[in-house]
Amino acid sequence: MTYWTLNAFFLAFVALAALVAVLARRSPSWRGVGLAAIVVLALTAVFDNVLVGTGIVGYDPDLISGAKVGVAPLEDFAYAIAALVLLPSLWSLLTPRALPRSASAPPSGAAFDERGSAGRGREDG
Repeated sequence: MTYWTLNAFFLAFVALAALVAVLARRSPSWRGVGLAAIVVLALTAVFDNVLVGTGIVGYDPDLISGAKVGVAPLEDFAYAIAALVLLPSLWSLLTPRALPRSASAPPSGAAFDERGSAGRGREDG
């Protein structure tokens, strides 16, 4: 199994989670994800090149496509992309929606007495 085949299975799950978030109208701010992607992919490029270049991590040449960013195989960036899409999608799906404000709740400008009870405010005399 090549790294692209392994990535395809994992990225299919990521795409499904993102699609569910979009269809549920609970998708994350894709602009924010895009901005995070710039930072995360740049850091991934730097650190992957250090790890592969120093020999800490190695890849079987028969299992990679040969496309590289520096000395790091392109396949290695799939994990960063997956994290950038999956985590915000799951966060959006799993965060409870805000409940509508109750009509019985005191208005935001209500005065409270010393005990914390809502009232008309402090009365003199």
